[in-house]
Amino acid sequence: MTITDTTTETGTGAIVLGPNQYGKAEVRVVKITRDSDRHEIEDLNVTSQLRGDLAGAHLAGDNAHVVPTDTQKNTVYAFARDGIGSPEQFLLRLANHFTGEFEWITGGRWLAESYAWERIQLEGQEHDHSFVRKGQEVRTAAVVADGDERHVLAGLKDLKVLKSTASGFEGYPKDRYTTLQETNDRILATSVATQWRYLPGVVDVDFNAVYDDVKRILLEEFSRRYSAALQTTLFDMGKAVLEAHPEIGEIKFSMPNSHHFVVDLSPFGLDNPNEVFFAADRPYGLIEATVTREGLAAAPEVWASAVAFV
Repeated sequence: MTITDTTTETGTGAIVLGPNQYGKAEVRVVKITRDSDRHEIEDLNVTSQLRGDLAGAHLAGDNAHVVPTDTQKNTVYAFARDGIGSPEQFLLRLANHFTGEFEWITGGRWLAESYAWERIQLEGQEHDHSFVRKGQEVRTAAVVADGDERHVLAGLKDLKVLKSTASGFEGYPKDRYTTLQETNDRILATSVATQWRYLPGVVDVDFNAVYDDVKRILLEEFSRRYSAALQTTLFDMGKAVLEAHPEIGEIKFSMPNSHHFVVDLSPFGLDNPNEVFFAADRPYGLIEATVTREGLAAAPEVWASAVAFV
């Protein structure tokens, strides 16, 4: 049997510890502010993960630098006692605390999902302490810390939108496997997932106000004009966000094309003038793109750090 030299493929053969992080995932915290009869509710799902001089735990079973994940969980609850505010600012507080409290912790990532509630109406008036969960979208936030640097990502997911006309798809290449018919009048529907990166050093803005305005822009641009393709609409949405908010450097989208197919009612002796559709959940087109400012330095390590440990 011939043994092939794989040194160039596997390296020197030495086994070392690579990038790593650890922490407490999905800490559910609900803060009720009760300083008057009219209560306020803040609802987050927080993940905290730390990076730094942690090799001893992996290589020698030495836990001297391992801030317990239970401590990280408790810190989330303790910080919520003073109020949450925007999820971005809450995560920045956590990042500053852990990197400042423990000298061997040099960075990490902190993630949050924010769930919105609105007041229940009772006899035409907003109730002071009864709420119903809003279901339009889930707000997301991430803070990546590396030494003194702070990078803030914000976004949303599961924002389902649909327009019943003013959309088409024409002029595409066709081959023997193409069955899709061209149209200039179709339903355009998607579930918007997006994240935007604030420019480096932007940590002191009204994140709640920016979030509300970005969502407004996304919805307005989705509706504003005829859509020749979901790609076109995606770019228009991103362009409008960057034009309105100079503090944002780039915005990423992942948007499925939620297909609605006209049902053939002719077997039943009925016409169907684009009124009855079959909503297909799969397969679906998936459109993904980044809209960015020309000349902006890329930050792949920030995006990677926000979702993984590499």
